[in-house]
This record gives sequence, structure tokens and C-alpha cells, in this order.
Amino acid sequence: MKHAGPAALDALEPLLIEMRKCESLRERKRGAFYRGGSGFLHFHEDPEGFFADVKLEQGGDFTRFRVSTVAERKRFLNLARKAASA
Repeated sequence: MKHAGPAALDALEPLLIEMRKCESLRERKRGAFYRGGSGFLHFHEDPEGFFADVKLEQGGDFTRFRVSTVAERKRFLNLARKAASA
């Protein structure tokens, strides 16, 4: 599974806009968000769809979520926002 390229990030732009609203995060590179000095969130593309890797706990491992549909993105946003504000 490869990191999301420009076309995939274009498709995910509404999701990126929402994540940019989280004050605790910094987007160092388009689609790659950091909290403090650690990676927090990045995206992948695959023939099966789009995926987000996010750290739900500080110091934890990345957890992968499918974010291809509106419902998947809504669920992901709720979890990611909670993790970003923790």
C-alpha cells in the first residue's frame, strides 16, 4: 500500500480541511499531520480505496482506517479528533 499521492489527496481534501482545524496538529507536508515532534496521521491509497493511519494514543502505534466512503470518513473524523485533543 503506497502513501497517498496528489490525486488521492485531492479526493481526500474535505477530510484534510477538517483535520487542519485541530489546533494540536501541524501539517508538515500535505496529508501528513504531526502532534509535537511525532507523526500523528497520514494517508494511503490502494486499489481497495483510501486509508488513514492515525495514532489513537500518544506513543502508540498507528491504527489503519478505511476512509473511502462518507460514513467511513465521519467515523474516522470522530476518533481522530478525540485522539488529537487528548
